[in-house]
Amino acid sequence: MNVLISGATGVIGSRVLPRLLALNHEVTAISRPGSARGKKGPSNIRWVDASLFDEESLIRACAGQQAVINLATHIPSSPVRMLLPWAWHETNRIRTVGAGNLAKAAIACGVERMIQESFAYAYPDRADDWVAEDTPLKPADYCRGVLGAEDAARSFGTEGRTGVALRFAAFYGGDARHLKSMLAVAKRGWASLPGRGDAYASSVSHDDAAAAVVAAPDIPSGAYNVVDDEPVTHVEYLGVLAEAVKAPAPWFPPAWTAALMGPVAMTLARSVRMSNALLRSKTKWSPSDPTIRTGLPKAVKELLGTPA
Repeated sequence: MNVLISGATGVIGSRVLPRLLALNHEVTAISRPGSARGKKGPSNIRWVDASLFDEESLIRACAGQQAVINLATHIPSSPVRMLLPWAWHETNRIRTVGAGNLAKAAIACGVERMIQESFAYAYPDRADDWVAEDTPLKPADYCRGVLGAEDAARSFGTEGRTGVALRFAAFYGGDARHLKSMLAVAKRGWASLPGRGDAYASSVSHDDAAAAVVAAPDIPSGAYNVVDDEPVTHVEYLGVLAEAVKAPAPWFPPAWTAALMGPVAMTLARSVRMSNALLRSKTKWSPSDPTIRTGLPKAVKELLGTPA
């Protein structure tokens, strides 16, 4: 299959590329014109200069492709900036205008399938209840671009085409920027997740997320949760993190303090106990790390450069 991918140099995209090649797909990757990060990865990738905000360049990139995978995003550069709602402006623009442009270009070029990255913490707080794909999204204003991204996939998936939105849980891995910051907070004995300690956190490793992307071209149109098998509470999540660096059990401030930190913190405070049953029923995908109880310590060891 001829596959076009955007966001190919990101933490997920860079893991997707070799997996696509291993399945004998012909892979073309989008590189933003003038980007210093472009054109990295396996030598048998074809690179094309294009912008998600330039429809003509996208039509050139989509020509001859059978599937398009959109993993483009723009995560704020530091944990502090991540808490600032306006720091997500470019991400929202990519998810709305950019994803819409790519969907239109793909339709114009006769592409058959589109895989679009989405964000599972757009789900509302559901306490202890399991969250399946039929739960209506309720994103905070700062991340409403998620709705635009899914609209792009939904509009693509008509007239015989397949449009898939992958609702990724919270990523983790040895190269996750936020993990280093969370470890620093853990060593001080503090909780790095806001809200209630009994709120559920849903996670997926970078490698398992990439494996789900590669499995996605074979599934019907719709939205799918990409998450490990066993979401855990904030207390357990941060307890595993603390144990990995031999830190004391974390101290949780009162849950109401999350509101003082703004809408991003309030989103992170949501209890989202996601189910991956639908994705597992439609593909052969299953997480190699079924829970952060085993996966997170491995990521910490990789980050710190200690033997596994």
